[in-house]
Amino acid sequence: MDGGFLAFIGFGLMLGLSGIGSAIATGMTGSGVVGLLKKRPETFGSALVLAAVPSTQALYGFVGFIIFQGALGTGHIDVSKGSIALGAGLALGLVCFLSAIFQAKVSCSGISAIASGHDVFGNTLILIAFPEFFAILSLVSAIMISQMITPDVAAAAVDTAVSAATAAVDTASEFIDTASKYYDTSAAF
Repeated sequence: MDGGFLAFIGFGLMLGLSGIGSAIATGMTGSGVVGLLKKRPETFGSALVLAAVPSTQALYGFVGFIIFQGALGTGHIDVSKGSIALGAGLALGLVCFLSAIFQAKVSCSGISAIASGHDVFGNTLILIAFPEFFAILSLVSAIMISQMITPDVAAAAVDTAVSAATAAVDTASEFIDTASKYYDTSAAF
């Protein structure tokens, strides 16, 4: 058996499950925001931030993919390395999938409470950090597992992934800043 086959299944699980989880989760939170707009459209900025947070799990799956793609290289992949990638892909994909779904449930509760007139944005933001922690933990675990493949190559892949993650965080920060400005502007109406 070729290890590349196992690695590609791992990549698919890593990217697919994390992406599907984020897609389902942002669909759930987006639906909550639409309901909120009927009652309190002036709170759109806060709700938008809560709706967007579950999308980060897809990013973690993508970062994991970059790391493993770099660690495995382009040559022949033996069964042991393919198995490592499969295990890491399954772990990262499942944790990100479930983390996104449960994070969306917390976000939706916060969005619903905001729609009812309660000032719970900050509290909700704190609570949605808990499911996020497990997704981050699974990514860190995948990074550590990638070191088992080829430590030198994996270290270079980690550097690339860190650069990609930093760029993604910068983009997310800009998004939050823009949403906050919108929120501040819309609160004046």
